[in-house]
Amino acid sequence: MTVGNLKKVLDSGAFAVTGELGPPKSAEGDFIRHHAEHLRGSVDAYNLTDNQTAIVRTSSIACGKILVDMGLDPIIQITCRDRNRIAIQSDVLGAVALGIKNILCLQGDHQSFGNEPGSKGVYDLDSTQLLKVLKDMRDEGIFAGGEKLEAPIDIFIGAVANPFADPFEYRIARLAKKIEAGAQFIQTQAIFDMERFERWMEGIRKLGLHKKVPILAGVIPIKSLGAARYMKNNVSGIIVPDELIDRLKGAKDKKEEGLKICVETIQQVQKIEGVAGVHIMAIAWEEIVPEIVERAGLLPRPTFS
Repeated sequence: MTVGNLKKVLDSGAFAVTGELGPPKSAEGDFIRHHAEHLRGSVDAYNLTDNQTAIVRTSSIACGKILVDMGLDPIIQITCRDRNRIAIQSDVLGAVALGIKNILCLQGDHQSFGNEPGSKGVYDLDSTQLLKVLKDMRDEGIFAGGEKLEAPIDIFIGAVANPFADPFEYRIARLAKKIEAGAQFIQTQAIFDMERFERWMEGIRKLGLHKKVPILAGVIPIKSLGAARYMKNNVSGIIVPDELIDRLKGAKDKKEEGLKICVETIQQVQKIEGVAGVHIMAIAWEEIVPEIVERAGLLPRPTFS
């Protein structure tokens, strides 16, 4: 079975770089093609969000197929919010049939936050149970109900972790459960509070979890002071320290200062034992990712025959 580019990079020991693409609120495939092409050569794989913030968008699987056809390595996201286990397993089989290798398992933002607040959340499985179902489909060749698959599948299974949600100690135990359930790589929530992230990584190392799975540290380039304040006050699970707000407030060019903060964060996490890569989330600012990667000294990206 073939291996996707992300797994090749991580297996090689190189510091991995992934980027995030938000599918459009339309059926314009060229939207994804344009942004993916712009990031070519700067990232090793491309996250495709699954109706992010519970807003209706093009299917992550359909966008993944577009990237496969471009010779790129997509990471499709699958949330527990919108599908029961029948639909999830069906979509996974369909994604594999289309050449998609990487699947990131998430709980999903609650439907009340999106543009269809009257919709019903499914949550037949939680994200840890979803990991176990996908692991069993791959390793045991069985569906959630115990029936055998007619042919094996090969997938690289990912999970998310948030070092900044409370209670702090529970976040490490939760990650351990996800790894036990089947997670093979981890992407974290965006890091602005470096001191807390370093404490989280210290706890990860004490349990040896960094030796079981590669951990990709999440970063978000801040475009404006308003964006930083919004994340600080309105986005749960993200900690934006007052010192960062003050730094942006005092900067003449706030966009440039936001880029500097992002690059500095990447360079800091590179020095932390157990961090195997970085995940850059620049939704609606995808064009800045190549500059971030270059300024962080992460070019050229590794290539494999």
